[in-house]
Amino acid sequence: MRWISLLLKISAGVLLSLVFFLLLMFRSDIPEEEIIEKYSTPESHFIEVDGVKLHARFMGEGVPIILIHGSFSSLHTWDEWQRELSPYFLTISVDLPGHGLTGPDELQRYSIMDYSQIILRLAEKLNISRFHLAGNSMGGAVALQVASTRPDQVLSLNLIDSSGAPQLSPRTLEGENSPSNSSRPLIFQVAENPIFSKVLLKCTPKFLFGMNLKQVYGDESKIQQKTIDRYFELMLREGNRQATLDRLKGPRNSDVDFERLTMPTLIMWGKEDSWISVSQAYSLEKAIPGSHLVIFDGVGHVPMEEIPTESVSKYLSFLGVEVRKNYLDEPKFMTYD
Repeated sequence: MRWISLLLKISAGVLLSLVFFLLLMFRSDIPEEEIIEKYSTPESHFIEVDGVKLHARFMGEGVPIILIHGSFSSLHTWDEWQRELSPYFLTISVDLPGHGLTGPDELQRYSIMDYSQIILRLAEKLNISRFHLAGNSMGGAVALQVASTRPDQVLSLNLIDSSGAPQLSPRTLEGENSPSNSSRPLIFQVAENPIFSKVLLKCTPKFLFGMNLKQVYGDESKIQQKTIDRYFELMLREGNRQATLDRLKGPRNSDVDFERLTMPTLIMWGKEDSWISVSQAYSLEKAIPGSHLVIFDGVGHVPMEEIPTESVSKYLSFLGVEVRKNYLDEPKFMTYD
């Protein structure tokens, strides 16, 4: 009987430790007003589109570029790019529903098709008939869908470590299991787990976001604490955690016709991307005839954050902006008729 008593004491100790750990990890939602005050900028605007108060940031003037972030991210991922692009273009970055300062959509419209429609409706509301389009990760899949739906409106397409590449169904023997999901990024596995996901709604550890950024950066030394804080706090924005779980459980709903992607297309990829393999870059290059592919050595999933100057200079060159040795000279542009 002594061993039973010992086992009960150990079990009680483990349970108490778990409860104590969860209490330490407990995080309340950050109220909308508080998070907006901290992370909005003078360039921020909140525009109602189909019942969603969409947070968008406008910088510069001229031909528009719409910038679309990836999963678990926000428009802040484009901070450096907007500063570099805005002397030449009107840049518009957007927090997709369920992300950043936009917050949740009461109708839970979080699929790729839903996101593509809100981008098109935003352009319509802003009276923008044609625009350049750039997207990272999930945002790349949204950009693909927008370009496929309305190729007449998209002047050029920039896919950065993008999801949405055409997939070849692997042949399996009858009765053979489908490939394991263990290769998916940790944050997706945790958020999609029916038990852990419920815990994450109230107990969200900041270290998970630090681990997440170490996965998406090729060079961990470039990760700043303020970046970890931003990702973490924007996830705690009132309603965003529930929206994230709803989005991951919901349908993807995309239908890209690659034959309609005839606009100039630039594909950019970090060679060390552990979230979406560089093999997907070559798949997109093959699927979009005439596209141009740039691979960055030693870089991970978010080149616009990890190497903003190098990556944006490639994009500017693609857009026809000549890099000036003498900054007193006027820049030269490619024209799109």
